[in-house]
Amino acid sequence: MSGEGLISPQVRDALGRWLVHLSALDGMAENTVTAYRRDVAGYLSFIAWHRGGTEGLASLARLSVQDLRAWMAHERARGVSARSLARSLSAVKGFTSWLADRDGVDATVVLSARGPKYRRRLPRPLSVDGAQAMLETVGEQSREEWAAARDTAVLTLLYGCGLRISEALGLTGAAHPMPEVLRIRGKGGKTRLVPVLPAAREAVARYAELCPFELSPDEPLFRGARGGPLNPRLIALAMERTRMQLGLPSSATPHAMRHSFATHLLSAGGDLRAIQELLGHASLSTTQAYTAVDASRLMEVYEKAHPRA
Repeated sequence: MSGEGLISPQVRDALGRWLVHLSALDGMAENTVTAYRRDVAGYLSFIAWHRGGTEGLASLARLSVQDLRAWMAHERARGVSARSLARSLSAVKGFTSWLADRDGVDATVVLSARGPKYRRRLPRPLSVDGAQAMLETVGEQSREEWAAARDTAVLTLLYGCGLRISEALGLTGAAHPMPEVLRIRGKGGKTRLVPVLPAAREAVARYAELCPFELSPDEPLFRGARGGPLNPRLIALAMERTRMQLGLPSSATPHAMRHSFATHLLSAGGDLRAIQELLGHASLSTTQAYTAVDASRLMEVYEKAHPRA
């Protein structure tokens, strides 16, 4: 199979229009659009090769269940995980559904296809003590006081507000002084309001006071050593050194701080719908993964503490 060269110009044009639609109208993140393009282009290339020709959009209307199964079997044979294949099938369904609305392509076979089953990987949060120790210790990894305050401020936003690392590093100087409520533009261009705890406001204020660079409203709030935007890898490295110092597991990553925010809120009796809004999850099912995490923690406590365990 020679790749995207097998896709007909007509189908290639349709794919391009769909991607523009996702980016411009749906506000989908650039990385997601790139992944969808790769997934759908791979699928279209395989279908063209499998059916022995490039027949344009008409060929997509004549797909059979066997064609879909052949594609999925091919993907699995080349080492694609069940999780990744499920994501690819979701992208294919989105493209086909769009074609059905625009060009009358019959989407029945594709939309009724079932993806491979896989076990959802549950978040691995830190304990309350572990998260607190991380915040108190991460600043020790930097020799410069302002950089230590910066790393602490970033992690405090992840844990105290449930921000993604990209969202925290996407803040500009306009966010200082830190307000009581942040307006965050998250995945898919969706906007949410996030309360900011006093500890997070204080951490950012300390960083801003020590930062040697001017934090103008239209420039990044968090800076690297030379004044440019802070590379997220530097935060990951600081956490890596800190977890080794504290003896925390390798799962103690920047994203784990966000997971810890949600799990600890849930453990304290937080409402699942409210946590969904705070995290910016499009679907409640994504947030519901935390109920499984919390249930696992409760079972561990039960087994250790129950007199008959």
